[in-house]
Parts: sequence; structure tokens; C-alpha cells
Amino acid sequence: MADEKTAALRILSTAGIALLAAALGFAGGWAASFTGMNRDATEKVVRDYILDNPEILPEAIERLQARESASQLGEIRQAVLTPFPGAVLGNPAGKVVLVEFSDYACGYCRHSVADIDALIAANPDLKVVLRELPILSPQSADAARMALAAAEQGRFEAFHKAIFQIGRPSPEAIEQAAKQAGLDLERARKVAASKEVEAELQRTQAMAARMGFNGTPSWVIGDQAFSGAVGREALAKAIAAARK
Repeated sequence: MADEKTAALRILSTAGIALLAAALGFAGGWAASFTGMNRDATEKVVRDYILDNPEILPEAIERLQARESASQLGEIRQAVLTPFPGAVLGNPAGKVVLVEFSDYACGYCRHSVADIDALIAANPDLKVVLRELPILSPQSADAARMALAAAEQGRFEAFHKAIFQIGRPSPEAIEQAAKQAGLDLERARKVAASKEVEAELQRTQAMAARMGFNGTPSWVIGDQAFSGAVGREALAKAIAAARK
């Protein structure tokens, strides 16, 4: 709520008509007609318009936040798109790359598994990079470490799906998922506790902070970056746009 209030205040007091037009996709001519107005007059137009049409504010905030996240990609784009070795779904050599920041304790991430499977089936050129962002519980951090250990053994997808099918992560659930995935448990435990895995989790946390992601799932595809359970249709549209 605090983030939404801050974004709303930016739209109402400092963003001006150009920001509102860009956030909501108004035609350039509509915004351009106000270019001769001074700041006070412009802010009044924006404020009056939002007060008369309050239903647009959530959409404006969402689009503004997505645009700001996308703008943060910049120099870290390649790092975001580069997976921890093996932590990939779909076509490892795919030309279209969808990145998901995920947490094994996140119910929305669990629901997204079916959407990702369907998108992979419909897009043979789709590479899905999973970035482990365990922010909800200590157990989700343990599950993320084991997932990366599974990736090291070429068993990432098997573990990824098994832990979500079992339910919220716990020591017992993680162990069960590791066994279902066919992991060499002794080797997996060593890798999960390694400096390399810890460094990967810290890199992903730094990326998420840079992008303004504070929840899961969060997504990067092409020039778009957004958060939340956006659903299969929205992801499909983003994939199509990235392919173009």
C-alpha cells in the first residue's frame, strides 16, 4: 500500500501530463496539446483527470512500476538472462528468454508451473530461466539451495516440479523432492552448502533489488519487467512481443 501511495503521489504531484500519458499509453497528440502549459496548470489537469477517472490509477501505477523495472535492466540485462548452469526449463538454446524470479514457498509461483509448461509446449524456441529468490521463509532458502544443487546434476526440472507438487518447503519436503528427482543426495548437500550456490542467491537478490522486485513471481521478457501472478495470457503476449 505504501508503494502504491508513493507512486500515486508521483503521478499527481511531480510526474505531470507526459508521465501519465506514457504510463497509460495515450496518443502522443493528446499529451502534446498541453506542452505549452506551465507546471501548475499541467499538474491540475493531471489531478483533475485522475479524480474524475479514479479507476485508471491502479493501471497507471502498474504500468509505471513495470516501466521503471524495465528501465533498470540496462547494464545487468545479460546477467539477468544468464542462468545458474542447469537452472533452465524449456529449450536451453531457445532464442526467446523468459526469466522468472521464484520462491518455493510462494503459492502464486506454484500456480505458474502449469502456465510455464503450457507456454513451453506452445513455443519450441522458449528458454525459461529460473532465478531463485527465496524471500518468504528460511525453508524456501533451503529449497532454493537444493534446487541449484539439482541443476548441478542436470535434475533441476525434476526437483523444481517435485517440490511444488509436495507443497510448502520443509526439511522433509525438500528431502522427498530430492529423492523423487533422483539426486545423489550426498553430492547435492555439498553443492547446496557451497560458496557458489550462496553467491548465486546473493546475485539474484541484488538483481531483484536493482529491478525493484520485492515479491514473487516476478518476470523479465524482452524489454518488459513486471511482478505478480499475471497469468498465461499476459505471459504469452509478452513472449510474442519479445519475439517480434
